[in-house]
Amino acid sequence: MNMDAVEFKGISKSFGKRRVLDGLDLHIPQGKITFILGKSGEGKSVTIKHIMGLLKPDAGQIIVDGEDIVGKTKEEFRQYRKKFGMLFQHAALFDSMTVGENVLFPLVEHHRTSMQTMLTRVEEVLAQVGLPNIQHKYPTELSTGEKKRVGLARALVTKPHIILYDEPTTGMDPLVSEMIDGLIVQMSKEEQDLTSIVISHDLKAALQTAEYIVFLYQGKVALAGTPAAFRAAKDPVVRQFFSGKVEGPMEFL
Repeated sequence: MNMDAVEFKGISKSFGKRRVLDGLDLHIPQGKITFILGKSGEGKSVTIKHIMGLLKPDAGQIIVDGEDIVGKTKEEFRQYRKKFGMLFQHAALFDSMTVGENVLFPLVEHHRTSMQTMLTRVEEVLAQVGLPNIQHKYPTELSTGEKKRVGLARALVTKPHIILYDEPTTGMDPLVSEMIDGLIVQMSKEEQDLTSIVISHDLKAALQTAEYIVFLYQGKVALAGTPAAFRAAKDPVVRQFFSGKVEGPMEFL
């Protein structure tokens, strides 16, 4: 039985009068690919920011790798975040830096080792995502798919325990989307014990790629389980989300 990489216990978070997370109980299994689904405004990004320690809950506990992170100091959070890699929605590469410099950046910022060791690691992860020998290029010279892969290499370069994907295929054409989904699976297989957490609206990708899915609705988990469990779900809110129809119990703003 796998341990949880992340567990939320009764997490609540409000912004003004709007409660986004409402006593959220959440389990993300260790070493698996978990998709967090839900319509816009249901707290997917807020959940990720809590995992990263960028937001503090109004109530509840957040257990990451067996440790309650609520109440950590600023310096403790700085050390804690080293266990994460992050692939942003638009790759978020620095246009003024080469590909090699972009991928090297997290190592220079957070790790104390020789430059040659770091450069070797950069070569390793670029080869891993299928982009060897492009360290000299700049982001403006890359295709959209190549930028995503460079972003993934940068997320992997520090050998994180947990990698977070923020809408990795939003705005991508179907071929690039399938390539990114394939890379998520590939990295999960190649990197032992890597926990992958994907925020997405892409139901097709979740059903094909995820090993575990969490569906958020009204600040709580409406359903959590395997893709097979979601396909078989009878809950009307889940069925409405799956069908993509406006008519149903789920409210749209």
